[in-house]
Amino acid sequence: MSLLDRTVQRIFPQDSEARDKAKARLDQLAIPHWALGDLMDLAMDLAGISRSMTPPVARKAVVTMAGDHGVVDEGVSKFPREVTPQMVHNFVNGGAGINAFARQAGAEVFVVDMGVAADLGELAKAGKIINKKVGLGTDNIARGPAMSLAMAQRSVESGIDIANDLADRFDVIGTGDMGIGNTTPSTAIAAVLTGKGVAELTGRGTGLDDAQLHHKIAVLKQILDVNRPDRKNGLDVLAKVGGFEIGGIAGLILGCAANQKPVVVDGFISTAGALIAYTIEPFVRDYIICSHRSMEPGHTAMQQYMGFKKPLLDLNMRLGEGTGGALAMNLLEAAVAILTEIATFEEAAVAGANA
Repeated sequence: MSLLDRTVQRIFPQDSEARDKAKARLDQLAIPHWALGDLMDLAMDLAGISRSMTPPVARKAVVTMAGDHGVVDEGVSKFPREVTPQMVHNFVNGGAGINAFARQAGAEVFVVDMGVAADLGELAKAGKIINKKVGLGTDNIARGPAMSLAMAQRSVESGIDIANDLADRFDVIGTGDMGIGNTTPSTAIAAVLTGKGVAELTGRGTGLDDAQLHHKIAVLKQILDVNRPDRKNGLDVLAKVGGFEIGGIAGLILGCAANQKPVVVDGFISTAGALIAYTIEPFVRDYIICSHRSMEPGHTAMQQYMGFKKPLLDLNMRLGEGTGGALAMNLLEAAVAILTEIATFEEAAVAGANA
């Protein structure tokens, strides 16, 4: 049995008894009923995920997956693929957005080479990045599949490996990405799985103008026509129109769910990985915390497809890297504080509301 199959067999829904106990306490807090809104819902989720009335959230990690994309050859990005390895070096040097936000959240950043089209062996040898390279970037999905089915499974299982390695050391894991051109495969995944039109889902990525946006939409229509993925098969969708880092994110999410860890999913690209994971095993939904809604128009459709009404934050962000996930980790600590530190009416000797 493959690692992927074994992992899927370990994924179960949240614990309903722990959720019920959390709700019973939250209902009795010495505040107007459910006055802290979505944070109280989050507290219930964290109790259900951890099977505990004191959910652990102090030890935090963000895993930023990096990979390149052959579809950049079609002119769908304003930046060349050389930016991907340059940004990996920036992550390692601590100068990127994710580094700033992770320091603020008290999270450790792990950078993973899933398929950067450059030799990053020295960084891996020095222990500065994790080497899970599947290939030197994907093939051009406007001309054919991104990768083989075996490579798709390898990318997912690489993410599972990382989740398993981190599970004993961290309470909360966030997803992140880096890969020039990766909004195009992410949009293709969204179109295949949500069933919505390409024009409705496609955004400007790194800042395309109107002409470039129309070109990107045309390329995406070609991608779907050429590849025709099976929307019921997550690995097939990943292999035909995905990316190595997207597969790694999907595996990370599956691994977190199998280890009963909350996984804070970042923006558009991370949510494409979540869609792949959800297609492989829908119960992963119980472990996903949607950190924010990005400016990419397809992001809302992706979140709603998995049954999430709204994310924790909506700040017009569109950076990726894991920045939204790191920012939202502060809210997980707040949710746990509500559950564990606010007194009930009985504990505070405060008269409750009239029936």
